[in-house]
Amino acid sequence: MAIIDLFKPKKPQKRAKRSYSAATAGRLYNDFEASLRSPDSEIRPVLSKMRARSRDLARNNEYVRKYLDLLKSNVVGSGFNLQVKAVDTVGRLDMSGNQAIEAGFKVWGRLGMPTVDGKMSWADVQKFVIENLARDGEVIAIKHRGARFKDGYAIEFLEPDQLDEEKNEKLSGGREIRMGVELDQFKKPVAYHFLTYHPGDYDYTTKTVTPKHTRLTADRVIHIFKPLRAGQTRGEPWMVAAIPSLKQLGALREAAIINARIGASKMGFFVSAGGDGFVADDLDDSVPIMTAEPGTFHQLPQGVDFKSFEPQYPSTEFDSFHTAILRGIASALSVSYASLSNDLERTSYSSVRQGALEEREAYREMQTFLIDHFVRPVYEGWLESAMEMGSIGLPIRQFERFSAASHWQGRGWSWVDPLKESSAIINALEAGIISLQDAATHYGKDAEDLLSQLAKDKDLAAQFGISYAYEPFGAQKFPVTAEGQEDDGPETNGSDGPRGTARA
Repeated sequence: MAIIDLFKPKKPQKRAKRSYSAATAGRLYNDFEASLRSPDSEIRPVLSKMRARSRDLARNNEYVRKYLDLLKSNVVGSGFNLQVKAVDTVGRLDMSGNQAIEAGFKVWGRLGMPTVDGKMSWADVQKFVIENLARDGEVIAIKHRGARFKDGYAIEFLEPDQLDEEKNEKLSGGREIRMGVELDQFKKPVAYHFLTYHPGDYDYTTKTVTPKHTRLTADRVIHIFKPLRAGQTRGEPWMVAAIPSLKQLGALREAAIINARIGASKMGFFVSAGGDGFVADDLDDSVPIMTAEPGTFHQLPQGVDFKSFEPQYPSTEFDSFHTAILRGIASALSVSYASLSNDLERTSYSSVRQGALEEREAYREMQTFLIDHFVRPVYEGWLESAMEMGSIGLPIRQFERFSAASHWQGRGWSWVDPLKESSAIINALEAGIISLQDAATHYGKDAEDLLSQLAKDKDLAAQFGISYAYEPFGAQKFPVTAEGQEDDGPETNGSDGPRGTARA
């Protein structure tokens, strides 16, 4: 029989070490709560509150206002430029058809034409969409057809509040309604259920005379948002990650401003041993108050002393702390700190360049998103309607040919040193590593429009009897001298490479 040593200490058992530190539990992570809910289950209870807070910041926070203005000016600018590149049966550009569509869409885009209320131009519409996307997280546009509209087509904007997030139902055939969006078994939208009134329109809505909801099929609705997770049905504001910091930073700035005003007022308290015997100018809740004007002195009664109140905040640490918080906000908004804050004191040429390059890549991504999700669907709806109405002289059977050949050019950006930039583009063109279209795209232009404009400039100069002084594309790199001999080489502008030459 084996004897067990009851007094022998047992070896402590080693606790299994987690393979991921991110999953560590303990007192340092007790406040790190994570959700395992689906995207719709997380969004639904807080969607209206996030949207309301985002709108409040857009109205009252200067940095959010700047962020929205940055999006409008950099993503949209003067608007996306339509370029139709359809070819005929022999492979040449169908100039007449392409120009008819471009001209027709330009007319439709004038003020009063694109929207049913007649309040916007096409450029206004694009800026409206990017601002509402960033602020509300989603944009809803309804497509309307009818003879009352230019080319039989116009769009109507509805606020996301009218897409009822409280309407959720299970339907037959695997279909369901999630937050007002009717989905098939693959979660593809088939219809939208809108409130017939804005739920916050308390002052002007009569709810008793109209039904609560109206159902529109998905082919009539453009619903734009950035899905962040699979199966997401509604969009969240783009600045949702920055909202807490924006709110707290705004409160900090307000407190600092008030504190600075109090400090500048040089307030104080009168103190007496017995608490009486002081004659003041006024009383506030039985507390005597003396009004002091700049440059005046008062003689205090016997036994009364003055204790000054001089708050020291904002202190020297305020600026660095404010900058650190604002940098985090800029990161959450995908813009550079210098652009958001207008603070160029701490920047250098290289830092501005690096920040601008990253920022512009984010803007290009937004341009692509806006084109795919809004600009192209609206344009194709207009093109189909205009062809059916016969307003551009092209039959509807040509829709696919011209629609597939339609492209959109967003705005471009010039660099802080245009000489170096243009020289680099010229060298790249000569080396054959970029095309003329690539160079034109860099400046937000189209190669066809560029060549057409150059030809028009030459014709206009000839009409006025003026010699066109600049020949682009290096067409005359070795100009002939007065004696009929060639120069030794291309004309240059210092060390920056070849440039255009003047005709003899």
